[in-house]
Amino acid sequence: QVQLVESGGGLVQGGGSLRLSCAASTSIFNFNSMGWYRQALGKQRDLVASIRSLGRTNYADSVKGRFTISRDNAKNTVYLQMNSLKPEDTAVYYCNADTRFGGYWGQGTQVTVSS
Repeated sequence: QVQLVESGGGLVQGGGSLRLSCAASTSIFNFNSMGWYRQALGKQRDLVASIRSLGRTNYADSVKGRFTISRDNAKNTVYLQMNSLKPEDTAVYYCNADTRFGGYWGQGTQVTVSS
């Protein structure tokens, strides 16, 4: 069982920045990948960014150039640096881990961007 705990969400003005953190209860070194998803009110949950075990990253078109995903294996933590935030980035952001034992989700952290 892997537990994921997100932090760093909050309220920010448009154009501002936030950094989300996702701390895992176990080593993330051998995880296939980790990612951030978001779900706006009344919408489906979509991939924002992912990072594979060897560091290859993938981003949704809507966040390319503004968001950066990174991982610190020593701290068992994945980060999402979000810059130039827009009101349409408002959502609950979820951390996901894809492991050989299955997929795991965090509880989510709310990000609200005011115009």
